[in-house]
Amino acid sequence: MPNHSDSAQNNNPNPPKAVHTEPEFIPLSIAILVISDTRTAENDTSGKLLADCLTSSGHQLFDKRIVPDNIYSIRATVSQWIADNAVHAIISTGGTGVTGRDGTPEAIAPLLDKQLDGFGEIFRMLSYQDIKTSTIQSRAIAGVANGTYVFCLPGSSGACRTGWESLIKDQLDIRTKPCNLAQLMPRLMEK
Repeated sequence: MPNHSDSAQNNNPNPPKAVHTEPEFIPLSIAILVISDTRTAENDTSGKLLADCLTSSGHQLFDKRIVPDNIYSIRATVSQWIADNAVHAIISTGGTGVTGRDGTPEAIAPLLDKQLDGFGEIFRMLSYQDIKTSTIQSRAIAGVANGTYVFCLPGSSGACRTGWESLIKDQLDIRTKPCNLAQLMPRLMEK
C-alpha cells in the first residue's frame, strides 16, 4: 500500500529533470615512432604530421623517435613505451610494406596482447579510395599491449593523414559515439 508521501511525489507537476551531460575531452599521452633507414628530424614529414595532428586535437606528445627498419630496434623502443604507464597510445609510421626491410608488423605483433583486426581492414578500405589496389601492399595493424594502444601506419604522409583523421582521432576521443577505444582504457588491464 503506497503511503501518502509517495502519492505526493508521483503527482508533482514539476518532477526533476534528468541531466544528460556529454563527457569532457580527455587528453591522452601519445608516442610517435618513425621507422625509416633514410628519414631524419629534418626531412621526416609523416612523424611531424602525426605529432601536429595529435597536439592540435588536444592530446600530448609523449615522445617522438626515429629508428631504422630493424625489428629489434623497433621492438626495443615500443617495449620501453608500453612498459611506461604514462604512455596511453603509440603510433608508428613506416615499415608496413612488403620489401625485405619492412618489418614493423613482425616487430610489433608479438608484443600485442590483443589485435584490433578491424583497424587494418578499415584502413585498407579507406586507402583504396585514394590509391586503389596499391593498398594491398599495406600491412597496417593495431592492437593493445600492456594497456597501451598501438597503431602501425605506412610511412607516407597521405597514409598517416588517412589513419589519423579517419580512424585513430575519433577512437582516441572519449566523446565519439556510439563507442570508442578511449572509454575502454580503464578496463584494458582487467583480469
